[in-house]
Amino acid sequence: MSEKEDLAKQKAEAAAKAKAAAAAKAKAAALAKKQAKEETAEKPEGEIDLAKQKAAAATKAKAAALAKKQAKEETAEKPEGEMDAAKQKAAAAAKAKAAALAKKQAKEEAAEKPEGEMDAAKQKAAAAAKAKAAAAAKAKAAAAAKNRTAVQESEEADTPSEISPNQSKLDQIVSAIESHVGQGALLENYINRLSKDVPTLVANPDTYFSIAKFLRYNEQLDFSYLSELHGTDFESHMEIYVHLHSFKMNQSVALKVKLDRDTPVIPSLVPLWSGANWPECEAYDLLGIDFYEHPDLKRILLGEDWKGYPLRKDYEPYDVEV
Repeated sequence: MSEKEDLAKQKAEAAAKAKAAAAAKAKAAALAKKQAKEETAEKPEGEIDLAKQKAAAATKAKAAALAKKQAKEETAEKPEGEMDAAKQKAAAAAKAKAAALAKKQAKEEAAEKPEGEMDAAKQKAAAAAKAKAAAAAKAKAAAAAKNRTAVQESEEADTPSEISPNQSKLDQIVSAIESHVGQGALLENYINRLSKDVPTLVANPDTYFSIAKFLRYNEQLDFSYLSELHGTDFESHMEIYVHLHSFKMNQSVALKVKLDRDTPVIPSLVPLWSGANWPECEAYDLLGIDFYEHPDLKRILLGEDWKGYPLRKDYEPYDVEV
């Protein structure tokens, strides 16, 4: 017999063995199913679940033993190159089978649970998801605060020592405010190097409106244009930032005020600049800052029934799925 004929004969024998093994496996599965069905019909409800589990375990063990036997036989007949591929294929098949069995068991257990237990499980999962979201938000806020502190320290270290070209303008504005509003009207004033050297005024909450009114109507200053107003949550306090421009001086200025985070209340600037209307509504909507004497303070992005203020660092969604 030639080598070619011998190889063909070996392949035919291997195919016959595989076919016989598959037939035996099918027959064993059918017999096990039939036995399980007969046993189930004879047993009371309490024993049926135990019998199902026992039968499933027996079927799984039998299938594993048969798969192991087939793999062993195929390994003995195959060359080394094919053995590795066969092992991988067998492992993948076993893994898929185990996953399918686990899914089936989980489905059966869920079907057997009473409605009360299922609702409790859902509530537990929702509570766990909410707690996880809260922890993530807290960690994110802490990291952001740490990063801001590091950036501020870096900015202070890198601040150039040369005098800003806007320093004389700042001195002029500060002098005028202290003369007409009062010496303690401003808490702080400085040149903001990171914002085109804009002169920046930090007002006392009690004198915020008086300073704004002086900047608006003083003939020498005449800051007639409000280009920006927004709020920020710094976790320790809230802050309002107002950007004004004087066409007469050809100069911009920033007016800031720090507010108590628990009760952030400040006068509205709408009586001085009508352009403050919607920015103040936005700060109210997203941060909960109350601008009293505003002509129509309302939520403009979220509904009036929305719970909480999304731009606060400790904001947690009312609905965890949102």
